[in-house]
Amino acid sequence: MQNLKAVIIGASHAAAQLSVSLRQEGWEGDIVMIGDEPHLPYHRPPLSKTFLSGDKSIQNLLIRPAAFYQKQKIEFMRGHVLSIDRERKILDLADGSQIYYDKLAICTGARVRKLDIEGSGLTGVCYVRNAADIEAIQQLIKSAKHAVMIGGGYIGLETAASLRKQGIKVSLLETAPRILQRVTAPALSDFYARIHQAQDVNIHHNMMLQRIIGKTQVEGVLCADGSIIPADLVIIGIGVQPNVELAQVAGIEVDNGILIDAYGQTNDPNIVAAGDCTSCFNPHYQRQIRLESVANANEQAKVAAATLCGKSKSYEDLPWFWSDQYDIKLQIIGLNHGYDQLVIRGDLQNSKSFSAFYFKNKQLIAADCINRPLEFMISKKIIHDNIQIDPAAFADESTDLKQLTQ
Repeated sequence: MQNLKAVIIGASHAAAQLSVSLRQEGWEGDIVMIGDEPHLPYHRPPLSKTFLSGDKSIQNLLIRPAAFYQKQKIEFMRGHVLSIDRERKILDLADGSQIYYDKLAICTGARVRKLDIEGSGLTGVCYVRNAADIEAIQQLIKSAKHAVMIGGGYIGLETAASLRKQGIKVSLLETAPRILQRVTAPALSDFYARIHQAQDVNIHHNMMLQRIIGKTQVEGVLCADGSIIPADLVIIGIGVQPNVELAQVAGIEVDNGILIDAYGQTNDPNIVAAGDCTSCFNPHYQRQIRLESVANANEQAKVAAATLCGKSKSYEDLPWFWSDQYDIKLQIIGLNHGYDQLVIRGDLQNSKSFSAFYFKNKQLIAADCINRPLEFMISKKIIHDNIQIDPAAFADESTDLKQLTQ
């Protein structure tokens, strides 16, 4: 490995961790990270929160400072990779240059889903994915009075909360009957709807958008029911799609993500992948999963780096996520798909501290913990170790859940 070159495509969370983990696993050769943004890898979750609000700068969000990469002899190259020649082990870049690799890591992440309707190209229509997106929104909110947020997922809600903190009037449009419908139980959707409505966010459920109104600048949105909502800023948050095209054209197997095994290995022995662009079989849930999660990206990157160094480390961590809105920290452990019982611990109706436990066949499979970090950690152990505990015990706050796991 001393004279070998490892190249990482992307400058994401996964890319940053993979570059560092390569050194930690003993890689002595060159390491080159190629990113198409002008910044070193940075934390993305704060973009819709503290970065949008102006509380933190891009320098505050860097995962590691430039001096760290220099000390570790990790080269950062700004560029865009057009193609992978697997036979010659050469990458073609948009500027016409080429770079050779011995081992390759694909950490291309995901991109926003675009809304293809009339008016979507007007000035004042924005997305939330990278620093440039947020910087554009920051300029617009200097004069904006009313924003329309399209999409009631976590990104939409976090962005709405940040805008309200800055005094911007917000209307949120969701096509489904409730916000967070794909990811949480109705009781949690109702809770978050109440929280946002208490902050004067106007939530519209079952609302289809017909077009965005304006000549050159956004003036409002026309809904399918004929109603018009005035706006000088429209932010779209309707999900993401994995950046797999580069891998797919190169003959790397893809199915809703770059297919990798538990070691981060693709169907090419010289190529690994990690992060939002990948799909991996999850042994706990016994199905193929593509996760959009910082924790998943980091852990996959660690095992992928070990694989490139000829070591065998497998990734079997449980999926976990978080969301910060106003004074509420939500921590999620596990995936609740297919749950058949929901147990609430705490006062969901009148407090901002409770947990929702999801069971399938009386086995805990996921938990949403609102301002309850200890219950998040306990749930992680219960799910990971398949500990059998009567669901009724979770509802009784006098029951010490930690004691039941020992």
